Amino acid sequence: MSAKKFFKKLFKILFILGLIFFLFSLSINLYIIGFSKKYIFTDIKDVPEKYAVIVPGAAVVNNRSVSHVLRDRIEAGMNLLDKGTVIKFMISGDHGKTDYDEVNTARKYILQMHTVEEDKIFMDHAGFSTYETMYRARDVFCVTDCCIVTQKFHIYRAVYIARKLGLDAVGYISPEITTFRKKTILSWNVREYFARIKAFFDVLFHVKPTYLGDQIPITGDGHETWK
Repeated sequence: MSAKKFFKKLFKILFILGLIFFLFSLSINLYIIGFSKKYIFTDIKDVPEKYAVIVPGAAVVNNRSVSHVLRDRIEAGMNLLDKGTVIKFMISGDHGKTDYDEVNTARKYILQMHTVEEDKIFMDHAGFSTYETMYRARDVFCVTDCCIVTQKFHIYRAVYIARKLGLDAVGYISPEITTFRKKTILSWNVREYFARIKAFFDVLFHVKPTYLGDQIPITGDGHETWK
C-alpha cells in the first residue's frame, strides 16, 4: 500500500471515529439537559421549598475573597434562606490544601455580608467536584432534599447528578450580579460539554468520592463542620 493510500485510509478511520465520538457525546449532553430541565427554576418565587440549599464551590482569591462566580451563587442561596424556601445552607468546595480554602472563604463572606444564624451554615471541605459534592451531601450530611444554586452553564449537570444519586433536588439559576464576558461564558460551556460526559460515567459506574467519613446530619448544628 502506498503512503498516500495509507494516510487516506487513516484519515477516513479517524474521521469516522471522531464523528462517532461527537454524536455520542452530543447525545449524552442532550440527555442530561433534557433530564434536568424540568427541575430547574429561574424565578425565585417558583422554587419549591426544600430543607437545604447547596452552593457548589468556585474559585477564591488568596483565601481572602470569593470570585464573582461564587459570590453570585452565595447571594442567590442566601436569598432562598432569607425567603424561607430553605432551612439550612451548605457550602461545598475545595479545601484540600491549607493555602487554598473555598469553603471558609465563602463562610467568612457570608458572615461579613449577611445576618444569619451560624448554626444553619454547613461546610463540606471535600467537595472537590460537583459529583463529590452531591455524593457527600447524601452520604455524609444525610441530605434528602435540596435546592442547588449555580450558574446556568453548570446547573443541568449538578441537578442531574443529585437526582441520579437519589436526592430530591431542584436547581435555581443564580442571577448574575456580574456581567461576564462572552469569551468567558463560551469557555465555561465548552468545559461543561466534556464535564457532562464525565458525570454521566461517574453516575453510571457509581464512582466513590475522594473522602467520605462520619455522618454529620444537615438537621444538626452547622458548627460541627467548621473545623
